[in-house]
Amino acid sequence: MEERRRMGYSVHRKILDEEAVDEIAEKSDSKPSLCEKVKKSLRCSGPRLKNCLLGSIPVVSWLPRYSIRDNALGDLISGISVGIMQLPQGMAYALLASVPPVFGLYSSFYPVLIYFIFGTSKHISLGTYAVMSVMIGGVTERLAPDSNFMIWDNVTNSSIVDTISRDAERVRVAAAVTFVSGIFQILLGLVQFGFVVTYLSEPLVRGYTTGAAIHVIVSQLKYTFGITPERHSGPLSLIYTVIEVCYLIPQTNIGTLVVSIVAIVGLILAKELNAFLSKILPVPIPVELLAVVIATLVSWQVNLRESYGVDVVGIIPSGLQPPVLPTASLFGQVIGDAFALSVVGYGIAISLGRIFALKYGYKVDSNQELIALGLSNSIGGIFQCFAISCSMSRTMVQESTGGKTQVAGALSAIVILFIVLWIGGLFEQLPKAVLAAIIFVNLHGMMKQFMDIPALWRSNRIDMVVWVATFILTVLLNPDLGLAAAIAFSMLTVIFRTQLPKYSLLGQVPGTDIYKPQEDYNQVSQVPGILIFRSSATLYFANAEMYQDALGDKSGVDITKILSAKKKLEAKRKRHEKKNAKKARKEAKRNTEDTREEPEEVREEEEEDIAVIEVDAERDPSLPRVIILDLSPVNFLDTVGVKTLRNIRRDYGETGIEVVLTGCQTGVVDNLQTGGFFNDKVTKSCLFSTIHDAVLHFQSTNEDQDKGTIATQF
Repeated sequence: MEERRRMGYSVHRKILDEEAVDEIAEKSDSKPSLCEKVKKSLRCSGPRLKNCLLGSIPVVSWLPRYSIRDNALGDLISGISVGIMQLPQGMAYALLASVPPVFGLYSSFYPVLIYFIFGTSKHISLGTYAVMSVMIGGVTERLAPDSNFMIWDNVTNSSIVDTISRDAERVRVAAAVTFVSGIFQILLGLVQFGFVVTYLSEPLVRGYTTGAAIHVIVSQLKYTFGITPERHSGPLSLIYTVIEVCYLIPQTNIGTLVVSIVAIVGLILAKELNAFLSKILPVPIPVELLAVVIATLVSWQVNLRESYGVDVVGIIPSGLQPPVLPTASLFGQVIGDAFALSVVGYGIAISLGRIFALKYGYKVDSNQELIALGLSNSIGGIFQCFAISCSMSRTMVQESTGGKTQVAGALSAIVILFIVLWIGGLFEQLPKAVLAAIIFVNLHGMMKQFMDIPALWRSNRIDMVVWVATFILTVLLNPDLGLAAAIAFSMLTVIFRTQLPKYSLLGQVPGTDIYKPQEDYNQVSQVPGILIFRSSATLYFANAEMYQDALGDKSGVDITKILSAKKKLEAKRKRHEKKNAKKARKEAKRNTEDTREEPEEVREEEEEDIAVIEVDAERDPSLPRVIILDLSPVNFLDTVGVKTLRNIRRDYGETGIEVVLTGCQTGVVDNLQTGGFFNDKVTKSCLFSTIHDAVLHFQSTNEDQDKGTIATQF
């Protein structure tokens, strides 16, 4: 290991307390007044107005620059693939929402088109989502239970459910709660409340979705066994439902159970085959669509409904529903559920959106995403849709099949429109048990999230406690109450572990090895080529994004822009090399026979004709050479904090800026170790005990000094 160069020094200065330092550095007490801050925020200019308009309607900014050559084919294939997935999933998740299956198709059409206009994520696939659907199902069954629609059947001399009236009322309830949730999202976006999602930590979201998946599974058992358990509401309703299902199992419809088992086994085998062939096939096999088509054909040929009593989808009307204003009298009854839906839907969408934005080097506007989702839900509610979010499975298909922009989502909506207008009625004989099987198989990804528990136990046990508590609260309570309780529990951990952060750039007090915030002192100066950044609070899931944003603002380094430019330059270089290689092969083939006869000078001139594009452009002198992150105020790091520091080192390192950490406490070093910060390339040599150690190290990189000493001569 290369021996670190050190400088010998002796310090000759009197002992300085904090008051003396303030006097030497001339601490500034002048701060901008509240009036000045408000005046600055309300100041309007042409560029600011233009940015505001482009930010409010993103499609206006990116669609005119859409590259048909680079993006059209991938978006077309991706849009068709996702649209095919939307058909079975939309119908299946409509069952979760307790509305007719066709309304799941409507929910896969209108909101997707709205998001195409107002959304900022290029890769997420908006549409029906299991967790959201089961939350809506709880509302529709609570406000429109079967008991409210019992009528007397003269044929059987018994009471039966008027399904037509019941379904119509449930659609009205679903539309009302969806409309109100959309209004909540729009209002939160307009008041710049997008940061609220930072309080939905990754462990909380994953624990919540896992618990909600249990609710989804239990809600579909009635379609699997062909039984009709009563609906239970309130705390422990899941337990009561499971007990009643166990009690009703002897009444299982054998035909329905056989259909369920065959569908589940077939879907699992087909998906395993799909995964095995994923490297060979350019587009995944539409497993769910094939299951729906085959099941519909079998049901039609065998007449499962009449012969074996298997419940089928029933009438699917062709065409689109006219817009209808939601029933205002329902708003007061659904306002709590609507707020929970707005938070859950946004949290899931923005989490996935940020993952792919970081992967592909662009930025997702959290407040604009709130407005986009709010418009999708509020307008969708007018067209009798139910609340939507984005699905991980569809998003992965959209990305893996080549989708690069929001155009892929719009094309998937067109596929759904074609289905609704012309071929939707062909699926009227589809058994509901098959749709339940599709839901079960699609939830296997959420079930894998149980593996988070041992991983979090090893890396951060507080995060593990949040995950487990969220899961238990969601299972024992309804998903909406469970979410509220989980957030409250998570906030308790925040109260005990953090404080509001203040971000500062540090400068050196003249003649000392002391570093103070530049905005608070007039006589401190930045060390040339070195930027020192400090947060007054610890770094964890609630402020990890703010930490990165503040570092970018303070340093003036736009990582997204720099990395995007670098990727474009690299792509241009590869295309040029490919073109030159092709040209060289043609020249070599043409001149094979007479190459030896040509003078050496001619060959050298031909070689010089092949241009080379240098990827490493000239370095911007305004950028710092080194960024020092002072972590002395940090007393712990969670998994998100460790990941943030790792991403900062990686991203800034790709731009030629070295990032080091200073002031790490023993516990923080342990968190870095268990969180996977260190590897073969990143060792503890990037940690320094003090800021001055780090400054001197980089100032003395090219100098040979006495071994074993660190310092400077003041």
